[in-house]
Amino acid sequence: MKNSGSKQKTEPQIIPRPSHNVSRKEISNAALKVLYRLNKAGYQAFLVGGGVRDALLELHPKDFDIATDASPDEVRALFSNCRLIGRRFRLAHVRFGREIIEVATFRAASNGDGDHPDSALDTEGRILRDNIYGTIEEDVWRRDFTCNALYYNIADFSIWDYVGGLEDIKKRRLVLIGDADTRFREDPVRMLRAVRFAAKLDFKIEQSVDTAIRDSVELLRNVPPARLFDEFLKLFQAGHAQKTFQLLRDYKLFQQLFPETDDYLNKDKVFRQFVDSALINTDRRVAEGKSITPMFLVGVFLWAPVRERAEQLMEDEAMSLPQALNAAGWDLSGMQQSRISIPKRFTAPMREMLALQPRFEKINGRRALKLLEHRRFRAGYDFFVLRAEVGEADEQLAKFWTDVQTQSADERLASFAVQGGKKKSRRRRPRRKRAKTASS
Repeated sequence: MKNSGSKQKTEPQIIPRPSHNVSRKEISNAALKVLYRLNKAGYQAFLVGGGVRDALLELHPKDFDIATDASPDEVRALFSNCRLIGRRFRLAHVRFGREIIEVATFRAASNGDGDHPDSALDTEGRILRDNIYGTIEEDVWRRDFTCNALYYNIADFSIWDYVGGLEDIKKRRLVLIGDADTRFREDPVRMLRAVRFAAKLDFKIEQSVDTAIRDSVELLRNVPPARLFDEFLKLFQAGHAQKTFQLLRDYKLFQQLFPETDDYLNKDKVFRQFVDSALINTDRRVAEGKSITPMFLVGVFLWAPVRERAEQLMEDEAMSLPQALNAAGWDLSGMQQSRISIPKRFTAPMREMLALQPRFEKINGRRALKLLEHRRFRAGYDFFVLRAEVGEADEQLAKFWTDVQTQSADERLASFAVQGGKKKSRRRRPRRKRAKTASS
């Protein structure tokens, strides 16, 4: 753990271009345009954070954040394709097609007395607003981990290191800048970031950080649910979902995100195997460049409590199983909103996917055949196959639904035992009698 900035020297170790492996070839053209224009306009311009870290680790960075001494308004004046966002942290977003480059002005630490209009903490010490601007020497102490506090200077392609981040990257250790307890109170999401980085980078979390996380898990309840959904996406959609999940469980953080699910993981071995299989499958799809959707994993995490709630609804409300699963999905996703605010565009298809599960057990007749045309068939099928893998669903049924997807139309009719039959003849309307004319 690194001490606070006031107790540290402010002179950086400057690593010249020949002594590091960060190449401009690894930086997106959009980020380079922003860096060069800021520099040309007389401002300091640094690539900072994960982009530098991942380039050093030869992980081919995808996110490029920029730090500068230009104010947000000055950045906007330089770029017509820029808009300013955020109240908690005022940032400039410079858009190039679908790519957004985030530009942050160097920040200084507040004195913590709450008197500054651009800085505010809640009663727990969580930062509500942090827009006091400063210098790069001050900015480094506002960053979270040493590996994310390396500045790549576009002026001469050197790297500025104030906190020993380069050495920590070489030793593959995750070290927090400042007092761990204070930093987690400022922003409890840093605990989730620690787990995410440890899983992604295969870094060891430093002991003082490890201890502070275990002592601070309850602080996550102070974080707005909408922000936790953004973190949920980063935790489970980056290709390291299984290892991330294991670390979240180890630190008791997962129960803060999905309390209902955590209860079932502790008492249902088959459900735990089901979740593990889903996470392995998610990581495999990411590695293969295939699409993934948050609604699938949300459905996986809520499946055990949804299933039990559905059984209760069938008994109390005399619902069919599909109806009960849909209603239970509604109940559980509603309860989940108090922890992670999951948008309706994900919870609605999730309920449909879960409600389809009983239909995969019926393989005869036209209704079964029409399931192949359902808009949630693919998600429901993948879900059913995962259930079969852990013995919760019939493996032969899973194989049946796998095979029919590659069959011809005639083969499918035979598989579903659907008779071709004759087309129904149209019922003809009776001919109207023509009215007699006067001449007839």
